[in-house]
Amino acid sequence: MSNLNKVLLMGRLARDPELRVNSTGISVCKFSIAVNRKFKGQNGEVKEETCFVDIDAFGKQAEVIHKYLVKSRSIFVEGRLKLDQWESEGQKRSKLGVVLENFQFVDSKEGEPDVKEISPPQKLPEAAIVTEVMKGLDER
Repeated sequence: MSNLNKVLLMGRLARDPELRVNSTGISVCKFSIAVNRKFKGQNGEVKEETCFVDIDAFGKQAEVIHKYLVKSRSIFVEGRLKLDQWESEGQKRSKLGVVLENFQFVDSKEGEPDVKEISPPQKLPEAAIVTEVMKGLDER
C-alpha cells in the first residue's frame, strides 16, 4: 500500500510573508493563508468558516513569494503536510502545517513574473480551472 501526502489550497494571505535565511544559506518564507468555506446550515442559512493554514516555502519560491505577495493577496498552493513537535514550559506541543512544493498567483498584477519563472517543471492547473472547481464545491 502506498501513502500520499498532498495538499491543494487556495486562499488569501492572512499576514505579510516573513523571509529569513537559515544556517545553511537557504531562504525560508513563512506565511499563513485563510481558506474560506461556505455551506448551508441545518436551517438553510448560509454560513461561512475560515481555516488558517501556516505554510513554509524554501529557496527561490520563498524569495518570490516574499517579493510579490502581501496580506490579502490570493495564492494557489500545492504542498505536503508536516507535523512540527516541540516542548514548551514542560508541555509537549505540536502543530500541523504545509511545506510548499508549488504555487501560483491567483490575482496577478502588472509587473509580476510569469508563472513559468517561478514554478518547477510540472505546472499547476490554470487559475480558471481552479476557479471552476471552487465554484463547484461552493454549490454543494
